[in-house]
Formats: sequence, structure tokens, C-alpha cells
Amino acid sequence: MSTLTDQPKWILEGALLTSDVPLSVATLRECLDKRYTKAQVLQMLAELQNDWAGRALELREVGEGLWRFQSVGAMRDILRKLHPEEAPKYSRTVMETLAVIAYRQPVTRGDIEKIRGVSVNPNAIKTLLDRNWIEVIGRRETVGHPELLATTRQFLVDLGLNSLQDLPSIAPQDEPDVEAFELFEGQSQTEKIAVNRITDRSQLKALDDEHARLESLIQPLDFGENDDDQTKRSE
Repeated sequence: MSTLTDQPKWILEGALLTSDVPLSVATLRECLDKRYTKAQVLQMLAELQNDWAGRALELREVGEGLWRFQSVGAMRDILRKLHPEEAPKYSRTVMETLAVIAYRQPVTRGDIEKIRGVSVNPNAIKTLLDRNWIEVIGRRETVGHPELLATTRQFLVDLGLNSLQDLPSIAPQDEPDVEAFELFEGQSQTEKIAVNRITDRSQLKALDDEHARLESLIQPLDFGENDDDQTKRSE
């Protein structure tokens, strides 16, 4: 008569349900004493996904190769009520900065300032670095060699995403061609300001869309007031 420990799929299920962190296929193979190939483990994971389909929990691949059980979207609002004190508060400044990095990466602080229309608050960058949601991946080959910022694997894991392609899509923006503005040298200063404002409004619309979609993913997070900007956006 077979026992629970004789069933490799059940061993994987137990390991995933009791782990506090997502597990890699390599780690899951260790649980099975490497008696099964990577392909066989992936097949068992696919079977577990089918076994749990339609239930309160689902087995998801996150962070490009890590696996975990997590609550399905319909259950998150209900389950969140059990741990209301655990929800950290992030300001709109932090979330907008994260949205710019997530959707436009890799970016420099200068890129973020140009898109948001305000100075980059160092506390916002520090918060995201401390949270391990962003990291410095290099430097741009330009004057000053500014740091390039991008999201981390932990960012994908925390948001329940397998890759950046899983970020909610946004509608394409009709952003004016910056190079085309060079053709308007004969325009008056007033006309040039008007063109620049069109660009700013287009950038802000794109940012609002990115921010809204990112906010919808970070369900457990509560947003504070945007009181840490050094300057306000121009109207």
C-alpha cells in the first residue's frame, strides 16, 4: 500500500504549501532526492496546477522560474482583512517612481524626472531599493555616467508575476515625435511652449495609466498622501 511519501507530486505539494518563499525546480528536485528530472518535476507541477484549478489557492510560476501557492484574485480582498496591520503605506511618489521604472526600464533618475515632471525624491528611490524592488544594473554611456535603474526578481515575485511581460498592458500613447520639434525653429516661443505642454500631458497620461495598473497589482499595499515631492507638476 502506497503512502504519502511514495507520491512525488504530493511531496511537491507539501513543500510548496509549507514554504514561506517561492521554490525553484532545483530545490523541488532536492525534495525528491533528485530521483526525477527537471522535465518530470515540471510535469508534476502542471498536474498540480490542474488539481487546484477553481479553488481558493492556485499554483503560480513567479520570478522567472520560482513556484508558489497564492490566493486567487477573488479571494485577496477577503483574506486581506485577516492581516490589516501588515499593509505598509507607500506614497503616490514612490508608486509613480516604481511605475516609471517598471514600464520604462532601464531608466536614470533624469529619465524619471522628465517623465514625472518633478525632482526625484531620494527617499522614494531608497524605499524601493530597501524593498528590493529595484536595483542599479549599470551606467548609461553619456555625460556623468548616470546609474541605470531596473526592477528586480523580487519585484516579480512579490507581485506574483513570472516576467515583465506579465505587467498589465497599457494603451499606446500618441506621444509627439521629439525629433520633429527641431523642425519648428521658426515658431514663436509661445508656440514652442504649447508643443512642450502637449508632450508633458502625453507623458503624464501614460504615467497615470502605468501607475493605475501597477497599483491594481500591489493589492496589499496602502497608499499615503503624495506629500514628499520637492516640486509640483506644472498644470
